[in-house]
Amino acid sequence: MKSGFVSIIGRPNVGKSTLLNNILGRRIAITSDKPQTTRNMIQGIYSGNDTQIVFVDTPGIHKPSNKLGKILNKQAYYTINDVDIIILVVDITMKIGTGDQFVIDVLKNVDKPVFLVINKIDKLPKEEILKKIDAYQKMYDFSEIIPVSARKRDNLDRLIEVLEKYLPDNIKYFDSDTVTSNSPDFIISEFVREKVLDLTEEEVPHSVTCTVAELTFEDNLITSKVDIIVDRESLKKIIIGKNGNMIKEIGTRARKDIEEYFGKKVYLDLFVKVVKKWRDKDKFLNSMGYSDFLNK
Repeated sequence: MKSGFVSIIGRPNVGKSTLLNNILGRRIAITSDKPQTTRNMIQGIYSGNDTQIVFVDTPGIHKPSNKLGKILNKQAYYTINDVDIIILVVDITMKIGTGDQFVIDVLKNVDKPVFLVINKIDKLPKEEILKKIDAYQKMYDFSEIIPVSARKRDNLDRLIEVLEKYLPDNIKYFDSDTVTSNSPDFIISEFVREKVLDLTEEEVPHSVTCTVAELTFEDNLITSKVDIIVDRESLKKIIIGKNGNMIKEIGTRARKDIEEYFGKKVYLDLFVKVVKKWRDKDKFLNSMGYSDFLNK
């Protein structure tokens, strides 16, 4: 048995969550085309015949412009010190710039294997891929460089195969059937938040959060009440929509994902609440689950 912990880091929107989901063959991390969709560290457990890899998906590392950005970065940095291998994911279609250099500078004092996973190779011809690989090699001495297409699951088997060679442990941390250490409450609230981000476009900022108020499991039924929390009335009106059409669509799409994930029928109630005191940034960040990072 070979095992270990692997952190997935990178700039926002390079495909980290898509990579994790497709390695596991299940969607445990929400995805969106909006930056900073991942707010929390999400553990996904890959179990092979003689291998167990605990992946940690992190918020995108970026040069922060506000306190939320700083705390999201701290979450990503936190995992770097406590894992065995680091995977830096980059989007090959994006121009190499200061954002990449910012992330690589974070890794310069790291004393552990760092893999470069070049994502979205299906988007460029081979010649362009080779040029990008050469450019990244000049920026940092990566232990391994592996081109993949996370969306198409291309070369993910190769990534696992190479990771296995670097795994330092020989114990089994989780049962083979376990795919995530995140709670059902967290998973349900994240599916709802994903649909809010997807359907409201740029109208609703990342200040929106979702919390599970009630959750019961029966034989073939999950009953859940989820609060969608915002900090002003105008956002509440957007999320509810004309004649309640927006919140109905959010619920319909979220329920479908929750049913698929748990394999049960779902009765889902959504409520939009305005908590104006969240304009106090520390209280807002604390309520979103960042209290552990506020004083670090």
